[in-house]
Amino acid sequence: MSQFQTISTTSLCLASVLVVISMLMSYRQELKLEKDIFISAVRASIQLLIIGLILSYIFSTESPIFIIGLLGFMAVNAAYNASKRGAGIPHALWISWFAITVGASITLSILLLTGILSFTAYQLIPVGGMVISGAMVAIGLCYRQLLSNFELRQQEVEIKLALGSTPKQASKAIIRDVIKTGLQPTIDSAKTLGIVALPGMMTGLILAGMPPLEAVKYQMIVTFMSLSTISIACFIACQLAYKGFFNKRNQLNK
Repeated sequence: MSQFQTISTTSLCLASVLVVISMLMSYRQELKLEKDIFISAVRASIQLLIIGLILSYIFSTESPIFIIGLLGFMAVNAAYNASKRGAGIPHALWISWFAITVGASITLSILLLTGILSFTAYQLIPVGGMVISGAMVAIGLCYRQLLSNFELRQQEVEIKLALGSTPKQASKAIIRDVIKTGLQPTIDSAKTLGIVALPGMMTGLILAGMPPLEAVKYQMIVTFMSLSTISIACFIACQLAYKGFFNKRNQLNK
């Protein structure tokens, strides 16, 4: 198996012809997207170069406080973005932060205890970012579905309350459906790994020179940790968020 191979600046510049092809296609089809394609390619290149420099600095530090602080910052930012999908849900920001933090903490702790990861910025920051971003997207889906379900099934919930059910009992079916919604994309993706498409991470490792079987092991870990974090985060978020749809008298808010 070949060793890691660097990409020269010349080769990278020559590869930019791929962007030109996209621009030509837009021009021929009169899509008028040439300018947007060019700007997006330039912006992506600049942003990636900047983040590359930042990551080079981050990965060089071994301070536990810095690593935990950066992961915490990522969790807060993810919670903020997830909460925007839950506009109208009380305390959506804090619920999102708590769910993401607990889910990511449990998953990363298990990976550290099993020896799969070591407590270094080089490993924890990228992996932490993957699980945090996955939880963010799943919670956002849950919030949207939660708002939709309580609106569409308002009468059903009110009838259950009138018959003596508690808010938790009246919301049980909704919560179950919402958690399924948050988990389904990850489950569907896991079912098709290696059949429909090769995952980006595994492909990248193979291109970097890692033996395919070793790359597969890493991809399996990514799949496991995604399922774990998203399951925990969705469960916590839904169990806390549904309470905001009821008042202190256990009545459904209008």
